[in-house]
Amino acid sequence: MPRDFKLPDVGKGVAEGEIVQWLVSVGDAVSEDQPVVEVETDKALVEIPSPVDGVVAELHYEEGDVVPVGSVIVTFEVEGDAGGAGAEAAGEPAAGETVQAESAEIPGIEEGTETGETSGEEVAAGGRTFAPPNVRRLARELGVELASVAGSGPGGRVTEGDVRAAADGEAGEAGEAAAAAPTDGEAEPSPAGGEAAGAAAAPAGAGAAERDKTLAAPATRRVAKELDVDIDAVPATEERDGEAFVTEEAVRAFAEAGEAAAAAGGAAGEAAAGAAAPAAPAAGERETREPYRGLRRTIGEQMVTSRSTIPHVHSFEMIEVPRLVETRERLKPAAEEQGINLTFLPLIMKALVAALEDFPSLNATLDEEAEEIVYKRYYNVGIATHTEAGLMVPVVEDVDRKGLLQIASEISELSQKARDRSIALEEMQGGTFTITNYGAVGGEFGTPIINHPEVAIMGVGRIEERPVAVDGEVVARPTLPLSLGIDHRVIDGGTKAQFRNRLVAYLQEPARLLLE
Repeated sequence: MPRDFKLPDVGKGVAEGEIVQWLVSVGDAVSEDQPVVEVETDKALVEIPSPVDGVVAELHYEEGDVVPVGSVIVTFEVEGDAGGAGAEAAGEPAAGETVQAESAEIPGIEEGTETGETSGEEVAAGGRTFAPPNVRRLARELGVELASVAGSGPGGRVTEGDVRAAADGEAGEAGEAAAAAPTDGEAEPSPAGGEAAGAAAAPAGAGAAERDKTLAAPATRRVAKELDVDIDAVPATEERDGEAFVTEEAVRAFAEAGEAAAAAGGAAGEAAAGAAAPAAPAAGERETREPYRGLRRTIGEQMVTSRSTIPHVHSFEMIEVPRLVETRERLKPAAEEQGINLTFLPLIMKALVAALEDFPSLNATLDEEAEEIVYKRYYNVGIATHTEAGLMVPVVEDVDRKGLLQIASEISELSQKARDRSIALEEMQGGTFTITNYGAVGGEFGTPIINHPEVAIMGVGRIEERPVAVDGEVVARPTLPLSLGIDHRVIDGGTKAQFRNRLVAYLQEPARLLLE
């Protein structure tokens, strides 16, 4: 019997989602809870599982389509008894009825859980392999068969480490097989990622890559698929966590180089294309367009709301922080022993929260409908993070109750989740104050836009030695650029100055934090 499945509500306030990738095809047999489609909303990238055991009868949308919540996206053919009395007794729709999963049924969407994690510990049973969606996605990217991986997580759940270990173990054998296989110009990727085969299919001289795996944002992988590019063959422009990372620009440049090679024809033409600059756009294609939607549109709407609603006032200061630098250098070896990279940001966050405790008007929101200022007695600090999809703000909760190493670990984990779009909605909500780190990209000052409905934001620049005047002489001292923005409806200039003085005192003498 046919069973229609609607796109469920994948998050509060989400009205539509873009079909990024179908994980099944018509005719595929699926089991309940097996991921069938990747959907990107304006807030997160999620995998949606099948609600039934059955066979895929029809896919109602193509990859790239934007689908309203509640629309039928896939039809399953299920056994006749799937909709019988037993199913009805369990509260399931009868066969032939339309199914729409509640948000709590989707791993990672249930309130209080992380995107890419199930609401409870998954337990291997009945021969099934249990793994959260982010692990399943990694397994597909690395060409690892999950059923063959022994899970080391609770209850036998497969972790990212298990998948990577399996990929490393298979890479040598798969590479040899790919090297031995004949190519016809469109070689298929090898089971371990397709690096060797992808390199063989790439235009000569176009920078074909030789690597174990490739990191890329979902949007980049979608572009690669549209352009028929093997992403493992694209030269990496940077590294993340020691692995090759490919950007959308690199994929497009690689595709253009391939087109030029094909037009030139033969090995000589390919070599010439590899040495030349990317091919110029065809006549009449001096511009390209892409849809303004998803996360990019959400960011834009948030910026417009904030800038048009809040009267921003900014101040800028360059402060000397030699003791902050000394403190970090003393603590860094102990952090490294625990496998944690201690940056300046956790120290700055602790100083920030100590100052906010003394000036609660900066750790507040303005409820315009109720005409009330809401003072927060908890300290959840958002960290503005640049990603390929746009600016995202993961939130480190209860900074006042956590130690430096825990804060450092959470910053690293949340930032990586934001970059690979596996971060949960709730991990970007509930912030009371936001920091934007210009220093991470080599900047100093800026005029940051307040993260509405918060009432203040701070930008921090790169800490480095700069010339300062000391007793009439110019000397080099470690300095920290600070940019502070406030909502002038809630915070007065005098309060901002007092807060700034308190914050600077903590940053210049971190030992004062021990008195708090």
